Amino acid sequence: MFKELDPILHSQLRLAVMSLLISVKEAEFTFIREKTNSTAGNLSVQVQKLKDVGYIDVAKQFKDNYPQTTCKITAAGIAAFDAYVQALQQYLSVDGVR
Repeated sequence: MFKELDPILHSQLRLAVMSLLISVKEAEFTFIREKTNSTAGNLSVQVQKLKDVGYIDVAKQFKDNYPQTTCKITAAGIAAFDAYVQALQQYLSVDGVR
């Protein structure tokens, strides 16, 4: 039977954020915003949702008198992403054989 897809990761922007963080492990908010081509407000909401479920950690600090937000994927986030990818692969395979 097909596994249920994680509704947190099934959002296009949240999946994009997680895909990006899976490859770089940690990134500044502005870098993520540029790579995902999203607005700061929308990205902020989606980052908060990922943080709330423990998939990413968010650190806020000041660098040269400017606020800097850094997002880092957690072990739980890596596990959730891997499970999501495996579930998608199951959906794509014919009768689970591929």
